[in-house]
Amino acid sequence: MKKLLNDPNDYADEALEGMCLAHPEFYRQSGETSRVIHRASAQIKGKVGVVSGGGSGHLPVFAGYVGSGLLDACSVGNVFAGPTVGDCMDAMKIADGGAGVLCLYGNYGGDRMNFDMAGEILALDGLASTTVLVADDVASAPKSESIKRRGVAGMIYAFKIAGASAAAGADLEAVTAIAQKAASACRTIGVALTPCTVPEAGKPTFEIAVDEIEMGMGIHGEPGIWRGKLRPADEIAAEMLQRVSVELELAAGDRVSVLVNSLGSTPHEELFILYRQIAKSLAAEGIAIVMPLVGRYATSMEMTGASLTLIKLDDELETLLKAPAKCAFWSVG
Repeated sequence: MKKLLNDPNDYADEALEGMCLAHPEFYRQSGETSRVIHRASAQIKGKVGVVSGGGSGHLPVFAGYVGSGLLDACSVGNVFAGPTVGDCMDAMKIADGGAGVLCLYGNYGGDRMNFDMAGEILALDGLASTTVLVADDVASAPKSESIKRRGVAGMIYAFKIAGASAAAGADLEAVTAIAQKAASACRTIGVALTPCTVPEAGKPTFEIAVDEIEMGMGIHGEPGIWRGKLRPADEIAAEMLQRVSVELELAAGDRVSVLVNSLGSTPHEELFILYRQIAKSLAAEGIAIVMPLVGRYATSMEMTGASLTLIKLDDELETLLKAPAKCAFWSVG
C-alpha cells in the first residue's frame, strides 16, 4: 500500500478534519465522534432538513455535498463502512429545523439499519423523519429485483433535487416525494480498470489484469456483469449508455441530465472521450441533454474507472436541478 496517510485507522477522521479546515465557509464537524459534517451556517427554522450518510472513501459523496441547496448534514463511517446509529442521530438532530428531516442515502443494509434505528429513537422525542433510498446501480440486480440494487452516483441528483425543494420551502411530505421521484428517475452503471485499497485492509479490494476491464463493478469492488479485454472507449460508452437508457425507456423528445463520473483516478480527458460518444448517441436519438456533469462526483478511493448516470427529467425535476446550490465540490447557478 502506497498512500499519503498516518495511522490507517485515523484515515477518515483526519480527512474530515482537513476538509473542514480547508473549507470552513461550508463545513463544520460535530457529534460525539466528530463524524457528523454539517453546514457552517445555522439550520433555518421551519426548513425541512435533508440528511445523508455513508462510508468514507467516496468524496465528494457523501459529506462533500453538504451545502446550500443540498444536504444539511451527513454522518460518516470508516472507509466503505456505514455510519453508526449515534452519528445518524446527531446528523438528524443538527438538521432539524422544526419541519422534519428527510434521510436520503444509498440502498445498503448497514446504512438502512442504523438510520432506521436512529429515526425510531428520535421519533420518541418528537422528531419527524422520512426515508428515501437511492438504488440506481443497474448492474447490482435485475430490473425485476430493483429493490435489491445499490445506490451509487445517482445520489448526487437526488441530493440536488431534494435540497432545492427543501430550500424552496416545501414541507416534509413534498420533499420526500420529489426525492423519491428523482431517485426513481436515475440509472447508473460503472466500469473498473483497476482496484482500490482500503487503508485499514492494506491491500487491493480485488484483482484485475492490466489488460482487462470489468463492466458493472460496484463502488466497493462488488462483482460486475462481465470481465474481458479492454475495448475502445466508444464501445464501452455505447454499452454503458444502452444498459441505462433501455431501463429509462428513452424516446425522441425526452430530456436527460448525464453524469460521466471518475471513480477516482480516471482523468478528465478520458471522461470527455466517453461523454463525446454518449452525447452524439443521444443526439442521434433526438434526446436532449440538460446540464451535463463530467468529473469526479462519486469516487471509490483511487479506483481507475468511470460511471455513467442518466436521470430522465420532466419540468419539475429540471427546475429543481437548475436551482442554485453550492458546496466545496459543486456549484449551480
